[in-house]
Amino acid sequence: MNGDALYSIGDLARRTGLTVKVIRFYSDRGIVPPTDRSPAGHRLYNIDAVARLDLVRALRDLGVDLATIRKVVDRERSLPEVAAAHAKALSVQIRVLRLRRAVLMTVAKRGSTPEEMDLMHKLATLSEDERRRMIDDFLGAVFGGLDAHPEFVGIMRSMTPELPDHPEAQQVEAWVELAELSQDPDFRASMRRMAYSHAAERAHGDDAGVRRDPAAAVRDQVSPDMVAAVDPASPYADPVIAAVAAHQYAHVGGHPDDIALRRQLLTRLETANDPRRERYLQLLAVINGWQPPETLTPALNWLIQALRARTAS
Repeated sequence: MNGDALYSIGDLARRTGLTVKVIRFYSDRGIVPPTDRSPAGHRLYNIDAVARLDLVRALRDLGVDLATIRKVVDRERSLPEVAAAHAKALSVQIRVLRLRRAVLMTVAKRGSTPEEMDLMHKLATLSEDERRRMIDDFLGAVFGGLDAHPEFVGIMRSMTPELPDHPEAQQVEAWVELAELSQDPDFRASMRRMAYSHAAERAHGDDAGVRRDPAAAVRDQVSPDMVAAVDPASPYADPVIAAVAAHQYAHVGGHPDDIALRRQLLTRLETANDPRRERYLQLLAVINGWQPPETLTPALNWLIQALRARTAS
C-alpha cells in the first residue's frame, strides 16, 4: 500500500482485523468516511482510514461513546481531554462496583433478607453529604444541648467516620453496620446518658479537664494479668479500686472516697460498658483506617464486679 492508493472495505478489514460490517457501520456514521467511490459505487478509503480505525477500536475498547470518538478523530476534542474525562467516569464506575460488591458480600455473609439487603444498598450508596448528615444527626442526638466544651467537640470529631473515595469491601461493610447502629434509638439513648453524666458532673464543679474518663483510668489500673489472676471480690482488688476512685474524684474533685462515690463510679462504668459503644469504635477504626482500639471489656467487667461487691446493701 502507498499513500496515494485507495482501498476497499475488504482491504481495510484485512489490514485492521475488523469485519466489513463494523467498518461499514463506522463509515455510515461519518467516523471513518470514504475518500472516494469506485465506478461501481463501492466505497474507497486512503491509508489514513487505517489509523482512524485503529484509534476508534482502541477508544471503543476503553468504553468511549461514538459521539465522542467522532469529535476526537475530527479533532474537535483532544485525545488527552477525552482520556481525562473518561478516566474520571471510570473512577466513579469502579467506586459503584466496589460498593455493590461489598453489599453483596455482606448479604451473603449475614444471610440477609431482601428488606435488609435493600437497606444496606441504600446505606452503602449514600453520597458523602448524606453520610455526613446521618452522622451529624446521630452525634447531635448524643451531645446536642450539652456543655459546648472543646472536650465534647473533640469527642464528636473522633467519633466521625470518613469513608474514603475508594473504600475496600470491609470498610463498606463496617460503614453499613455503623450506620445501622447510629440509627438504633436504644444505642442513642445509652450514649446520651453517658454524655449527660459527663456534662452534669462538669456543671456541679468537677474539673473534667483534669479528671480523666473512667475508661482511661481502668485502662491504666486494671491489667490483663490482674483480670486473669485476681478475684474482683477479694481484698487484693482494694488498692486498684482505691486508685481508680482517686483518679476520678477523691483527690481532684474534692470528694471523699466513700460508698456514695463508688456507687456513682459504678453507674458510670456500667454505662460505659455498653458493648455497642465498643463495637462503634471498632467499626470506626475500620472505616477510617485507624489501628483497632484496645478492648476494655474484660477490665470493665472485672472492676464493675469489684465495685458491686463493695457497694451492695
